[in-house]
Amino acid sequence: MNLPNKLTILRIILTFVFMFFLFSKWFLAKYLALLIFTLACLTDYYDGYIAKKRGLVSTFGKLMDPVADKILLIAAFLAFVELKIVPAWMVAVIILREFIITGMRLVAMSKGSVLAADRWGKHKTVSQMLTIFSILIFLVFKETSLRYFQSWNL
Repeated sequence: MNLPNKLTILRIILTFVFMFFLFSKWFLAKYLALLIFTLACLTDYYDGYIAKKRGLVSTFGKLMDPVADKILLIAAFLAFVELKIVPAWMVAVIILREFIITGMRLVAMSKGSVLAADRWGKHKTVSQMLTIFSILIFLVFKETSLRYFQSWNL
């Protein structure tokens, strides 16, 4: 298994670690969730970069890279619904679109073709990652400011 494929698998593993910290109640948990999410996003960039630069593009990577992205992003959006940060209908639309695209990929694969992510799909993924990153920044600052002001004995 080549390095880009290992990074893709790492992104899936990091999703579970991210979710653990996102739902943890202790003080640094949201910081760590932000850090883990950022690291997972960086693996998305670097697996593609390394695969293209070193000629390590594989069928596994073409299929699993977008799946790993979907796992990370859908998990984060569902967590935000559970935390009552974003409305469920919005996440339902995002998930529906992802299932449709994944279904198209599976149909293509059954016919011997692999649909790699195109430029617009990559832009969509980056915009979703930036949205989640922004929400996580908000959560970190919200928790920090609340804890800071609660420490005042007024």
